[in-house]
Amino acid sequence: MIEKNPLVRAGLKLADFAERWFPDAFVFALLGVVITFLGGLAVGEAPLRLVQVFGDAFSKKLAVFTLQMMLVIVGGYVVASSPPVYALIRKLATVPRTSRQAVAFVALLSMVSSLFSWGLSLIFTGLLVREICTRLPRVDYRAIGAAAYLGLGSVWAFGLSSSAALMQATRSSLPDKLHAVTGVIPLSQTIFLWQSMLCAVLLISVSVAIAYFSCPSDEQARTQEDFGIRYQPLTVEVEPPQRPGEWWEHTPILPWAVGLLMLVYVFFKLSGPGGPGEKLDLDLFNFSFITLGLLLHGQAKSFLKAVSASIPATAGVIIQFPFYAGIFGLISETHLSVVLEDIFRSVSSPATFPLLVAVYSAVLGVFVPSGGGKWVIEAPYVMGLANEYQINLGWTVQIYNAAEALPNLLNPFWMLPLMGILSVRARELAGYSVLQLLFHVPLVLFLCWVLTGTLPYTPPVP
Repeated sequence: MIEKNPLVRAGLKLADFAERWFPDAFVFALLGVVITFLGGLAVGEAPLRLVQVFGDAFSKKLAVFTLQMMLVIVGGYVVASSPPVYALIRKLATVPRTSRQAVAFVALLSMVSSLFSWGLSLIFTGLLVREICTRLPRVDYRAIGAAAYLGLGSVWAFGLSSSAALMQATRSSLPDKLHAVTGVIPLSQTIFLWQSMLCAVLLISVSVAIAYFSCPSDEQARTQEDFGIRYQPLTVEVEPPQRPGEWWEHTPILPWAVGLLMLVYVFFKLSGPGGPGEKLDLDLFNFSFITLGLLLHGQAKSFLKAVSASIPATAGVIIQFPFYAGIFGLISETHLSVVLEDIFRSVSSPATFPLLVAVYSAVLGVFVPSGGGKWVIEAPYVMGLANEYQINLGWTVQIYNAAEALPNLLNPFWMLPLMGILSVRARELAGYSVLQLLFHVPLVLFLCWVLTGTLPYTPPVP
């Protein structure tokens, strides 16, 4: 029987192609090292100089940022796996009645939850997929797994865990060179712009529609069982204390006492002048999720069990971030950065600036999928040109954020935590991610360009 739905046909063909040809996420990191090394040679850098820069950056660059990204994953996991939230996940899993409804439903929740935390989104929707697949065993595991990843591939950078926006809002995270160009830009001028919210709504709507209409029928689906995966329910309960000394590990007294203390700190930090849009930064964001996780678990034993369970999901960040830090160094510490800046300046103009920022950010993101860390590479000259062309600085950050998600649909680095939960490989999710990418690219470029003219330029504030 020939499938008449063109989106279903495209999804199946891309999924089959990706399963055959798509490499592991780590291959992308190694390939990025080789390409940037050759790029350094092409612009006249000495080989030994490049070797030294790579080695130094491997162990020193982005170390703090790596820890912050790991805490985003840990914080998301401890919240999603807490008894109240996991009970909610099991309840939500009963909502969809058909495979198409399930894929669209997961896509929607993935993107909405990513606006609060991309770490929470990966874990929350990963656990939701496992629950749904026990109730709808004929749902295509590739399509629903890719739907769970859509938060990272579409709108996460428009939300509260936007690394670039949080970095710009945090004076201590801004290198002096960048601060001199941009000053501190509060979240009220980035993710809380109405233009930013409009982009998020449109991307969510389009992505859910694609997920729904590209889902294959039950007869064409490759299911969880076809991949040889057997679901084991998540155990959030802990054994009762066996010894008097274990009582402290199970009582809610200490977690709630310390959690409330932490909650007061969060309230104090956010209630100052300007509100959350002015005060929230990456460190406070992670602090808030750890606080919430501690309160929701209510037991030291349960909380630590969730933390331990989250560590495998951080493995990709731990081992691959140093390689991307090495790529970061090969670009930022060599003449390659000067060449890239010169090329960017030579082809840009006030009219083409939004499109070039988006394209440049997306292409560079294939090689440095840093979740915002590469903003340090781009920002000094991108924001310098924004000042020169009098383009709104906050919206320039959001152009970067919109394009930042695009390479995530191609480079599987940020799939790693989700792959661990679903017991799949990147090639099994990549086909439906690439299908979304084909629609996202023109939409994102158009929105970045057309909305730039709706915002006035304001000089940077020290």
